[in-house]
Amino acid sequence: MRIPATTLATAALLAGCATTPTGLPPVSVVAAGETEPVGTANEDAADDPAIWHNITDPQQSLIVATDKKAGLYVYGLDGQVRSFKNAGAVNNVDLVTLEDGTVFVAASDRIDLANSHISTFTLDTQSGELTALGRIPSGPGEGYGFCFSQHDSLKALAVIKDGTLREYEITQVTAGETPQAVLVREMSVPSQPEGCVYDDRDGTLYVGEETAGIWRFRDGETQGELVGPIDNRYLVADVEGLAIAPQGSQGGYLIASSQGDNAYAVYALPAMAPLGRFAVAAGTLGATEETDGIALGTGNFGPDYPQGLFVAQDGINPPLAQNFKLVSWADIKAAMQLD
Repeated sequence: MRIPATTLATAALLAGCATTPTGLPPVSVVAAGETEPVGTANEDAADDPAIWHNITDPQQSLIVATDKKAGLYVYGLDGQVRSFKNAGAVNNVDLVTLEDGTVFVAASDRIDLANSHISTFTLDTQSGELTALGRIPSGPGEGYGFCFSQHDSLKALAVIKDGTLREYEITQVTAGETPQAVLVREMSVPSQPEGCVYDDRDGTLYVGEETAGIWRFRDGETQGELVGPIDNRYLVADVEGLAIAPQGSQGGYLIASSQGDNAYAVYALPAMAPLGRFAVAAGTLGATEETDGIALGTGNFGPDYPQGLFVAQDGINPPLAQNFKLVSWADIKAAMQLD
């Protein structure tokens, strides 16, 4: 979520000497690629990406990303649009590859602000085309965040703007039909959340409460704990997108968008110990600012991304509309000395 500059300016005048907080100095990396801008210009429109990893031909991997005013884009790693699906107001997106090879895509659906839905699709990885399956009702309230889990079974988390979190088990995905879903767990955080990610190794769920920090919910539990608070050191409000880079049975990293000062916080798993921050600075391509959604895929994505691909929404991309920047995970790890 962003606050208009005029509102911030007014608040600063009222507060006298109020200043915008900044966190600890981040290390800098630069983007190796970027997508074409979304079609909605002069608005906060691009929001959240998800990555499909083509293991057999890594350079042919795909990125599915939202224009929350219009629908879903599918991009190649060259940043070119492979397809666009006019799906209306979809906010956050995620995807999974099912056992039969089907790439199942779903997004939080905000078309009806009073009643949330999950819009579902399949992705043809050869053509880059999305085929709509249907909209799953996900309870009262405005749909906002969304993420998948494949721990034990296929689950989908509907993040509602009022703080409600509803977890559904997806029991059937069939071509041409709306998937079947059963509510299995309901949780909440005190105020507006959005970004979420599961650790599929043990089912742990991480959710960003925008003005408070990162919550952790253990698999099957309904009570969470605040494990990454907004502290104006590692995280500056709003906390937005979350992504995970698992290593071994329980290690790895959680990455969070520190939208308030254009940086990304990195935490060590499983303890959620803060390790530092990085920023995507201007290089051959522009910097990223005011990032909403992020995604991270580890493994080989070709020569530009040999150890993994980090994708971040870029909220300020003049003179064009918002887009998504692509960064080498190897470059991030080297800049932060993670290994």
